[in-house]
Amino acid sequence: MNRVTLISVGTLKENYWKEAVAEYRKRLGAFCRFEEVNLREENIREEDNPAAVRDALEAEGERILRAIPEGAFTVALCVEGRSCDSPTLARLLGEGCDRCGRAVFIIGSSHGLSPVVKERADLRLSVSALTFPHQLMRPLLMEAIYRSFSILAGKKYHK
Repeated sequence: MNRVTLISVGTLKENYWKEAVAEYRKRLGAFCRFEEVNLREENIREEDNPAAVRDALEAEGERILRAIPEGAFTVALCVEGRSCDSPTLARLLGEGCDRCGRAVFIIGSSHGLSPVVKERADLRLSVSALTFPHQLMRPLLMEAIYRSFSILAGKKYHK
């Protein structure tokens, strides 16, 4: 069975996000061993200071890199990444899991990801050109992963 890890920076505060994540964690159990690694978001005192943001992203990036299992197919979510439809994401996930046996998806903090994490990724993925609340990305990505496995399994979930 494939292993999928979701590394995310920051915590979910509202119960409805937590409930959505729990639902997709349960659904993903039919297709993979799913685990979450939640990392602390750096506190930035001067959010308008580019150097302070850069320093925070570097610190978060170091923790993210340490959390990535060796040899995993790694997908970093970033606005400048590749956009694709659900069947294409399913194909990419399937190929990555076939090649590596394990996939890792990375969601950075509300300020994004450090350049070193983006460089480390096998795939940079843009979920949408639209802007969404940061906390929505975790359940949204988990739904996309679930949909991908459903497509790969030939299920009728994808329409």
